[in-house]
Amino acid sequence: MTEDEREGLLSIDLEAVAANYAWLNSQLKRGGRCGAVVKADAYGLGAAEVAPVLYRAGCRDFFVSLQYEGEQLAALLPADVRIVLLTGVRPGCEQRCAEAGLIPVLVTTEQVQSWVAQTSANGVAAPCALKVDSGMTRLGMGATEFSALLQQRELLRTANLQMILSHLACADEPAHPQNRRQLERFQRSVEALRQVCPDVEASLANSSGICLGEEYHFDVVRPGCALYGVNPCPGYQNPMQPVVNLYLPLLQLREVEADCAVGYGATESVASGSWLAVVRGGYADGLLRTQSGRGWGQAVIGSERVTVPMRGRVSMDTTVFDVSALSPTQRAALTGIEILNSVLTVDRMGDAAGTIGYEILTSLGRRYCRRYH
Repeated sequence: MTEDEREGLLSIDLEAVAANYAWLNSQLKRGGRCGAVVKADAYGLGAAEVAPVLYRAGCRDFFVSLQYEGEQLAALLPADVRIVLLTGVRPGCEQRCAEAGLIPVLVTTEQVQSWVAQTSANGVAAPCALKVDSGMTRLGMGATEFSALLQQRELLRTANLQMILSHLACADEPAHPQNRRQLERFQRSVEALRQVCPDVEASLANSSGICLGEEYHFDVVRPGCALYGVNPCPGYQNPMQPVVNLYLPLLQLREVEADCAVGYGATESVASGSWLAVVRGGYADGLLRTQSGRGWGQAVIGSERVTVPMRGRVSMDTTVFDVSALSPTQRAALTGIEILNSVLTVDRMGDAAGTIGYEILTSLGRRYCRRYH
């Protein structure tokens, strides 16, 4: 083990990312395309390493949030990709965005007008996309404004719209009636826009939306979290392969001499004779404080893994696990604790922390030694 790895080792399985993309793509039965959301540095796992793997797996539609993310991605990938900016373009940056070949998602008539004014050449603007609000009430053009925009036929023809998008609010709850309502609203919006822009593509489904069925797929789906191992079908067996493994090295192994409290706030106690493993890694590294006293790890003893509970509050740099269940021989061979692996998944950690796997992934710190394989 190198000196860097003693700070914690985050292993990222790029073959698993490619396999997850292949599975998601296999769900598309009507000729649609599978894109990939690689915003937030590929959900914290490294877009520079992940995006080329997805390209080699066949992905050509990439979705990021910010313009600088798009510019960095464009420098990494061949010119035959489309890079869509999900939160659009800042006022005054339209020309730079167009010159970089990025496709901003526009959400107001004013943004469409500005894009046309700033990027038009020979009567046609640079490619862009339009987002409508089908019921999530976040980014997106409302029904009244969208209806008014449809009347500006010349503006729409000049705008060079490549795609119309919306986003599902409850796709991870298949039986939720909101899914059907959003689907029907989006279908109506697509049909209306295609009366003016017949070649515009449509995109609605995120990771969980893909699992809702073919009618949600349209032309392009845009999975994100599922690529990185999060279960897109909560309540069912996860069809995704695990992508991350996080190992935290042992700093101290100690026997408790008397009943005592552990950690800040003295929120949890252990009995005399308990054995505690203090490992490097805390909330500065993405171990959310909300999982204090609720989380789990797996003690690493050669090739053996033994599940052990977290004790006390997560600190900034360290976390404590109760390894009393280990035998003396096992404790002597203990080198550290894995807190993410094929058993302790990002979804399971998210449950323990009262959050979701997305937040676990994007919170993973930069102090780990990262190994891609």
